[in-house]
Formats: sequence, structure tokens, C-alpha cells
Amino acid sequence: MNQIKQIEVLGSDCPSCHELHQRTIEAVKQLGLNIEVGYANDIKRIIEVGLMSSPVLIVNGKAVLAGQVPSLDKIKEIISSCDQAISSSSTGGCSCGGSC
Repeated sequence: MNQIKQIEVLGSDCPSCHELHQRTIEAVKQLGLNIEVGYANDIKRIIEVGLMSSPVLIVNGKAVLAGQVPSLDKIKEIISSCDQAISSSSTGGCSCGGSC
């Protein structure tokens, strides 16, 4: 896993948004990634990515999750599948259907 360059949580500063941020930090740590997980509470940015609900998990500039706070294991699964999709895109296809 080294294709992911940026992970960020966009939120409205609510407890759920901060929970997703903390779980994502822990997921990144458990996956052994050396990536800082950013947090922004700019509602305009959430709307700019085409979503009307928060929190939003962004991987390499693309929204991969919105409006929920999944389990730590699910977040790790999402991050792992994005990494695999990025890796496979250079060989001809995305396994996640293009969400990464």
C-alpha cells in the first residue's frame, strides 16, 4: 500500500465527523501507511465534491464515503480497496467501480 497520497475527512465539526476522523487515523496507523489524515470543516468543500451530507472521507481527492461513520474494519477495507484500485488502474482497471 503506497499509492494513496492523501486522506482527508470533511465534516461540520460534529461528533460524528470527529469520530470518522479518529477512526480513519487509527485505520491508517493499523494499515502501516505513512500518511497524515487531514480534517476540514468547510461546508463549501463538501458541496464542491457534490455531496450534501457529512462526514465525507476523501482519498486522493475523491469522495469514497459520505454520511456515515463505519467501523474501523470497514474504514480499513475502504482504504485498502482504494489502494488496490489505484494500483490496478495503471494495469487496466479499477476493482471498485471507479469510486477511488
